[in-house]
Amino acid sequence: MTDNNKLIRDCLHGKPAAQRTLYEQFAPSMLGVCYRYTKSMNDAEDVLQEAFVKVFKHLQQYEGKGELGAWIRRIMVTTAINYLKRHSRYQADLSFNDIGMHPVSAENPAVRMDAKDLADLIRQLPPGYQTIFNLYAIEGYNHIEIGKILGINEGTSRSQYARARALLISWVEKQQADSQKKTSYARK
Repeated sequence: MTDNNKLIRDCLHGKPAAQRTLYEQFAPSMLGVCYRYTKSMNDAEDVLQEAFVKVFKHLQQYEGKGELGAWIRRIMVTTAINYLKRHSRYQADLSFNDIGMHPVSAENPAVRMDAKDLADLIRQLPPGYQTIFNLYAIEGYNHIEIGKILGINEGTSRSQYARARALLISWVEKQQADSQKKTSYARK
């Protein structure tokens, strides 16, 4: 029996030490997942807590197929999306219409930036773009699945992803151009 199986069994038997261990094992990485969907660390922590309540409530549904972390991650993503839908401060920005969209670009710049800088740029996307970009590019959902999760059609998911990607590309290009300007000024 693997350590996770024993941990799950102990959690299901209501052992607080096991529950604390499960939480401590997965909370740091899952907070990062939650933070990708929200606009503040406080909101991300709220999502994390709400999702862990669901994890413990539904732990008996984990069938041991696949990684426990992947099962928990799916709960985190679903909880984050439901959180965005429920809270009014996100609802206005979580619209999936074509009004005021940026043009779609097929350009693919050679990106040389660290993961933190790229994650910071993704977090600056409007929540609708950010959600679809995260679901598709980070979580690996396809556009049909995203459409079902968000209650939109597949084409809307595709266009929102393309627009989010185009916006990110333009920001990366601008940052690279600004960086090159700073470098050339420093040489003079």
